[in-house]
Amino acid sequence: MKRYHWDIYAVLEAPQELYFGHEVEINVNRVETVTLEGPEGKVVKAYFSPTKRRGIERRTLLWAPHKDGKTLGEHLECGIPGTCARVEPEDGKPACPVCRVFGALRPGEKTVIGRLTHGGGVAIQTLEPQEKQRAMHPSDLVRSGKDQENPTPFRREYNQPGLYYPVYNHALSVSEEEFAAAAYAFLNVLPRVGAGNPKGARILSDEEFGPYLVLDRYLVPKGARPIISPHQTAIEPALVSFRQEARQVRGISFESGKAEGPHFTRWVGEDALAELERLAQAFADSYLV
Repeated sequence: MKRYHWDIYAVLEAPQELYFGHEVEINVNRVETVTLEGPEGKVVKAYFSPTKRRGIERRTLLWAPHKDGKTLGEHLECGIPGTCARVEPEDGKPACPVCRVFGALRPGEKTVIGRLTHGGGVAIQTLEPQEKQRAMHPSDLVRSGKDQENPTPFRREYNQPGLYYPVYNHALSVSEEEFAAAAYAFLNVLPRVGAGNPKGARILSDEEFGPYLVLDRYLVPKGARPIISPHQTAIEPALVSFRQEARQVRGISFESGKAEGPHFTRWVGEDALAELERLAQAFADSYLV
């Protein structure tokens, strides 16, 4: 089983307001932000925490539909909490493709170090969150009579629509089969990001570059890393730097969105999306159907 390092670089766009839960402050649900020191003073930016994204990706895998009518997590007897930590078959039960990549803990017995890490998440623009009035409705499907509860009003912060979030996933020393789980999670998590409703983001795309997406598979890193500085606040310069760095690979020329040489392969744009979709399909074929 041959192993590689893998990187995903992407810019996500939120087509609507999103809430990423952080803390409650006097009946206001706050979102997570970061504060940066810039030439003109402090700047507050929306933040899509990598730890939150990691959690959503793991749940996306555990809740994936299995052919036996259960979720993949139920089929594997793996969940959160209660990860199975089976990196190899044990007691007649199969190895867990989720724990092998994301890591796991079986208290007092076994610890599996995760080999998939997440980064980025600082929005490009400096649009600060806005508060909205919402109402919490009683949870019963049917409620009647004098004891009926009325909706409880509360206020919640939302990150504004149209924000661009550069995000990055890095896998350390995993096989193509193992990385297929990360590819499946990355693609399937997009419609499900955000706490509560509304949900969803997409990979930013335009006519010039296609999807703002880069996939690297390597033993030796040879390409510029298309990471957008959190200090960057202007959209066009940020996207220009991403496009330029995506196509900077030392000693290797691009052909139709792919650069391949000794110990290094990079896919960009539509080619990167097609490769991730191929890997996600392989995961579904191996573990879901």
